[in-house]
Amino acid sequence: MLLVGVLLVPLVYPGTVWLHNLRIAHHHCMKIAGMEFTEYAMQHGGAFPYNTNGFGDALLLLVKDKPEDVPFVCGPGDDGHVFSNAVAHGQHVPQDECSRVYVQGLSETNNPGICILFDRRSVKGGDHFYGHGKPVREVCLLDGSMQTIPDARWAEFSRQQIELLVDAGFAQEKALEYYPEAATRR
Repeated sequence: MLLVGVLLVPLVYPGTVWLHNLRIAHHHCMKIAGMEFTEYAMQHGGAFPYNTNGFGDALLLLVKDKPEDVPFVCGPGDDGHVFSNAVAHGQHVPQDECSRVYVQGLSETNNPGICILFDRRSVKGGDHFYGHGKPVREVCLLDGSMQTIPDARWAEFSRQQIELLVDAGFAQEKALEYYPEAATRR
């Protein structure tokens, strides 16, 4: 009987068990950030977080009611103190203090290949193999999926993202604010 109960728990609460185990196993998981964006959009008519004070405060909207989720909006090597302090004390989160860049102003109706969140700086191995391997950036696409982009492909990826953002109605200059490397490398 105990065995049946143990097997039913994952069937009754599969997302909870899986999500809990993933949260423990992976501290800064981009995949969980993608799920957080999807959940937010479902609760807000398909719109992703937006704040006129910048993307730092927009990211804060994802974690203000769930401070345990702060690590998922932070990149590898970031202890989350900026967001934790902002949650605890109602502070502003300056964009330049964020270890991940969030492209705000999008909704679920935009191209699913648009990158909505990415590591500001590359890290050897990214978050999944932190400190080992080649420098990469992890990115979260609008559809919630995650990709790993090696440094050697970052400028090309950035140029493609700028095209997608311009197609979505962003001004070229605004898109370049998110991806300045696209203008400097060829």
